[in-house]
Amino acid sequence: MGRPEDAAWIISVGNEILVGRIVNTNAAYLARRLTFLGFRVVRITTVPDDVDEIAGEVRGALGRARVVLTTGGLGPTYDDVTLEGVARAVFRRLTINRDALEMVKRFYESKGLELTDERVKMAMLPEGAEALPNPVGAAPGSYLELPDGGVVVSMPGVPAEMKAMFEEHVVPRLSRIAPPRRLAECYVVVRGVPESSLAPALEEIARRHPRAYVKSHPKGHELREPVLEVRVLASADSLDEARREAEEVARLVAGEAAKLGGTAGEVSCEEAG
Repeated sequence: MGRPEDAAWIISVGNEILVGRIVNTNAAYLARRLTFLGFRVVRITTVPDDVDEIAGEVRGALGRARVVLTTGGLGPTYDDVTLEGVARAVFRRLTINRDALEMVKRFYESKGLELTDERVKMAMLPEGAEALPNPVGAAPGSYLELPDGGVVVSMPGVPAEMKAMFEEHVVPRLSRIAPPRRLAECYVVVRGVPESSLAPALEEIARRHPRAYVKSHPKGHELREPVLEVRVLASADSLDEARREAEEVARLVAGEAAKLGGTAGEVSCEEAG
């Protein structure tokens, strides 16, 4: 069985995540953006700042997903080893990328700082990778296309840097290879119905509408004051069709809630992304 061409895998790199020092907001952001680009996120994993661990995770990911995104580990310190791990995973050398070096040089020259060995380190990318500009910080990203169509994108771990790089330089590239399907999301807030009471109706609705993913999110107490936010993520060939499907399913949820003695607010839909 071949690798699904719509599958994506997110790898967060950093001991600081594993010890609970920081909250991994990058993974949630990327998962949502990839989903609305048409990809199916199949895994989100976190690995330590270890070359072998990174290489093993990237290699395994490429066997099950076309697009692999990494965040973190692109900086100047000794434990920033993500790109070394990526290079090892795909059996490439880690070399100084001229474009990346120019990006790093311009950044530090603009601050009146010299180009030290630690700063040059940030310009070392897997052989054949394209350097991605960092609109906010110093470390360039890496966009590596493989002969079998796989793609490995490496971005900084600082959220502001990651988001700026992703939106300005990764989205245009991934859009060219994204699956043709479009997605829309609508939601409705249900009050007065315990989640366990609504669950059978949601299961039946989901069975009848296979293009929609229906998920309830409790916001109150199950019995004392039940409040549920029910979200519907629908896919179709066009955005309008996906939105119609999501709205229809959300209205069905509202109707089932009413039958159970609850109340439902207006169906709301959000812009993709």
